[in-house]
Order: sequence, then C-alpha cells, then structure tokens
Amino acid sequence: MLDMSENRTNRTDARRSTIGFIGSGHIGSQLARLAVARGYQVIMSNSRGPETLADLVGELGDAARAGTTEEAAREGDVVVVTIPLKALDAVPVEPLVGKLVLDTGNYYPQRDGQIAELEDESTTTSELLQRRLPGSSVVKVFNNIGAAHLTAHGTPAGTPQRRALPVAGDDSDAKQAVVELLDEFGFDAVDVGPLAEGWRYQRDTPAYGTVHDAAGMREALAQARRYAEM
Repeated sequence: MLDMSENRTNRTDARRSTIGFIGSGHIGSQLARLAVARGYQVIMSNSRGPETLADLVGELGDAARAGTTEEAAREGDVVVVTIPLKALDAVPVEPLVGKLVLDTGNYYPQRDGQIAELEDESTTTSELLQRRLPGSSVVKVFNNIGAAHLTAHGTPAGTPQRRALPVAGDDSDAKQAVVELLDEFGFDAVDVGPLAEGWRYQRDTPAYGTVHDAAGMREALAQARRYAEM
C-alpha cells in the first residue's frame, strides 16, 4: 500500500488512507472493491442517500461506510467522481478544494442531454469538472474500461502485455500520483497530457473500451479522431 504519512494538505498526493466516492454505480463499486482489497478505507455515496448503499457497504466490510456526497467529498483524502455528466452541478465544490479528484465521466447525449461545448468539441468532459472545481486537481482516468474489467484485468507490475489505461491532467504531480495508484490497482498508465487531450479516449474512439498494453494504448490514442472527423 502506498505511504500514508504525507501532509494531508498536499493536494496532489494520492498516498492517502481514505478514498471518497461520489457515485457508487458499476465503476464506483468496482473501484471500491479494488481499494478495499489493497487496504484503503472507502466512503461511498450516491444521489439517493446512504441507506441505499447498505448492501454494498456490507459486502465491502469494515473498511467501508456509506455517507452523503458532502461527507465523501470532505472526508476522502482522494475523491472519485463517477456520476452521469448531467449531474455535474451536484458535485460539492468547497470540500474538494486542495484535493486530488479522479474523474471517470463520459458524455452520452441520450442520457445527459446535449451540451453545446461538448457538441462543438470546444472543451472536454473533465475540463468541465475542472472548471467546476478550480481549487482541485482533476485527473481523467477509468472512463474507458468496462467495470467488470477493473477487478478482472489487473496484474502485477512487469507482467508481459499488462493492460494499460490512459491518464490526463493539468497537474503533473497529480497525474504521477494517479499513475502510482493505477500500478497498485494492477494497470500500467499512459500519460496523454493535459485534460484538453482527454478527448483521445472518450466515447467511440479506438482507445475506448478496448484492451491494450502500453504500446497498443499509445497507438490507439494516436488514431483518435474528433467526432466532426468521424
């Protein structure tokens, strides 16, 4: 497990003991399983209230508890935002100031409604979250992998053709912290660059939902085309 002794005020350090989850659906619950298995405490939340998470928390055991979205944001040392994009305005702002925030979101117009800035590709999903959270360090990760694969595809470092996942963020220290967390969870990482480059593994791109090692992931990312070019 990563060293937990760092100063709690360092916003780019993923080496913390508690991971808060804003959203506890397929991706959130699977990430929580990974985290608990590696010794982390988790705080699970959703839009329906802590009482609806009793079964999940019971499964996760003593390392998990349910809370409100505000509690997960405030008490998590690192926080995962894994909710539909249409619910972005429900993400607490002040409790996340100074924190590393992992964004797993994707844009599905049929679910989220049409968002002009994403339709004309003048911004990206994670940039929208970063705009809402100016005091946080947002890193885009885990959005291009099926939930079931999170607990099935992880392998030890050095495994031949180990699966790789892309990461994007504007803070290099934050990205490095996520790279280390990915390694701990069983995956290699490919640094895509700033959040603005996160479109390279958004919905319908070659890197979305496909299985690659690091070399294959880099190739898939290089093949990405804007929606307007598809």
